[in-house]
Amino acid sequence: MKNKLIPFLAIVLIPQIFIAIAILDKPKQMDPAVLESLKQQVNNRPKKGADHSQFAELQKDFKQPQEVTEACLSCHTERGKEMLTNHHWQWERESFIEGRGVVYLGKKNLVNNFCTGIGGSEGSCNKCHAGYGWDDQNFDFTEQRNMDCLVCHDNTKTYEKASGGAGYPPMDGPFKPDYNYIASNVSKPTKYNCGYCHFYSAGGNNIKHGHLEEALLNTNRSVDVHMAREGMDMSCTDCHTTQNHVMLGRYYGTASNDYNRATCTQCHGNTPHAMSKLNEHTVKIACQTCHIPTYAKVNPTKLYWDWSTACDLQDGKPYQVMDSTGRISYQSIKGTAYWASNIQPEYVWFNGQADHMLVTDSITEFPVQINTLFGDYEDSKAQIWPVKIHRGKQPYDPNFNRVLKAKLWDAEPGKGALWVDFNWEAAIREGMKLEGLPWSGEWEFVETEMFLPISHMVAPKDDVLSCTDCHSREGSRLENLTDFYMPGRDRNATIDLIGILLILSTLGGVVVHGGYRVLLSYNKKK
Repeated sequence: MKNKLIPFLAIVLIPQIFIAIAILDKPKQMDPAVLESLKQQVNNRPKKGADHSQFAELQKDFKQPQEVTEACLSCHTERGKEMLTNHHWQWERESFIEGRGVVYLGKKNLVNNFCTGIGGSEGSCNKCHAGYGWDDQNFDFTEQRNMDCLVCHDNTKTYEKASGGAGYPPMDGPFKPDYNYIASNVSKPTKYNCGYCHFYSAGGNNIKHGHLEEALLNTNRSVDVHMAREGMDMSCTDCHTTQNHVMLGRYYGTASNDYNRATCTQCHGNTPHAMSKLNEHTVKIACQTCHIPTYAKVNPTKLYWDWSTACDLQDGKPYQVMDSTGRISYQSIKGTAYWASNIQPEYVWFNGQADHMLVTDSITEFPVQINTLFGDYEDSKAQIWPVKIHRGKQPYDPNFNRVLKAKLWDAEPGKGALWVDFNWEAAIREGMKLEGLPWSGEWEFVETEMFLPISHMVAPKDDVLSCTDCHSREGSRLENLTDFYMPGRDRNATIDLIGILLILSTLGGVVVHGGYRVLLSYNKKK
């Protein structure tokens, strides 16, 4: 009796278990109250504050931008103190990195493989600093009057910083700002304010990030569901909320510790899907991986920057070459560039912590990793993230085995700036002198990689990744992540053989059992 009961239970109960699981995991309608709640959060934005045009303090005849800052701080008495620790002002954060200890990292001292770093070129690079006058290493970060309130709070879209002005706006001429008009029309930062720097980092629209660009100022849902005009028309500060000038969000480049981040889950939670099977994926897969299938959807982004070809001249003069998309493919001051659009991200494990190349670091691997995103499958905090990997070729010292900093910009010729004098030796000599570091006098060019996690240009739900985009033998998006087993993509010959044998034995058992029953029935009839 027992011998018959076990096969019976297996045949009857196992299918019932699978049916029950399927029923419990069937698609459900998302509770409309959840989405409505999110919409209300966005729609209940604070109303515009006081009418600043009525304040006599802002009607003065401002000669210098610092005078506007002083007028602001005369009422907003504590804001200057808050800004002293603001990362848009300091351009560095305190971080703890395993193997380094407590360090201070930021645009002040990090290496990158775009314009390589600000050292020696502060007068040009610091156009995007929220301050005035940072043109060398002696800038006073305690002087509140040098803070630029207008670059973040101008609501007229007329405030501009001067190229090569070390953060100052044009000081005279037709482009000098109308300080009274601008100061009378200030507000919470908008997409335009944030994008003024973040959209144009590395020297032009969408060059650096690939998912932050001017198209987001007036876009549709196919480009970004959050910022779309016909949708919720969200602004940067809806997610990157700020209190006392402490802003939620950490740029990957200085995010050596995983805290104070702006995340998808702060609004959507950890289980946003109606199907529990999809929610299980969020343990190991970042929301962005499925919901941002492509980036650089409107304008191209730069994927490769080869500095080794820079300084070529025609008839003694710099020149540039345009590609078929209208982008610069060669420039005497910057070398060769490769652009692309509608790009499928690459994917890496990332636990929220990173290490970063400093100009004092020795090169230990090739290509050189400008930054390293930590994490792997065994790491409980790590998730699969989509990234843009920007690859490049930049100078390094083959004797000291270090990446080199070159001085790029100066207002005058003859001071070693690469963009002015077109001389690598002079540019490196001046750059390393400003860094206070030795240089052997030799230089070569080395391949480098820089990882930029992607969080914007979220697609509509109908355009997100499907199961087969990853769970496929051929063309899986995750084919380069080989430290774990993934159904549909991976196979094990032994397991496959066992499975085949089980299927064949099952079929054989059915045939034998059925044949035996037929034979018994036939014998009974006889």
